[in-house]
Amino acid sequence: MTEVLIRHIQPHELQALLDLYQQLHVTDAPLPAKDILEQTWNEILTDPKLRYFVAEVEGQLVASCTLAIIPNLTRGARPYGVIENVVTHASYRRRGIGTQLLQQALQTAWSKNCYKVMLLTGSKQAATLHFYEQAGFQKGLKTGFVAAPDDALRLPNPQPPSDTHP
Repeated sequence: MTEVLIRHIQPHELQALLDLYQQLHVTDAPLPAKDILEQTWNEILTDPKLRYFVAEVEGQLVASCTLAIIPNLTRGARPYGVIENVVTHASYRRRGIGTQLLQQALQTAWSKNCYKVMLLTGSKQAATLHFYEQAGFQKGLKTGFVAAPDDALRLPNPQPPSDTHP
């Protein structure tokens, strides 16, 4: 198997990340104007509580996830983590790359003294749920709820969720 490099994203890789995100959602809200997109990207890159992990194979980004570390005043003032936007390019799924990526994110959270890391998925597919369990996440410990303003999570021409994670 080709070598997989798990690392933090680099500033010049925004377009590669956006290309990879096309594998995450079949339809998505349009991106904002270039200046707003670049401002958002700069905020992401300079926020010490955000980590964007990527998996690189032969110079190509093939998987990504985001870890947010949230300061907290419970649990001995230990922070907690939230993982979002887990995606592996369809051509690289079922090779263990996503698992390696999530393990790196979890190790980073543990090194920052997080007492837990949470992850939500919209997928109901057994393979995706099994993937997350194999990566170290347990279902059934908490109940997740999501709120969004003005149906922001409902996109035009909804498509069935793709199995983007394993």
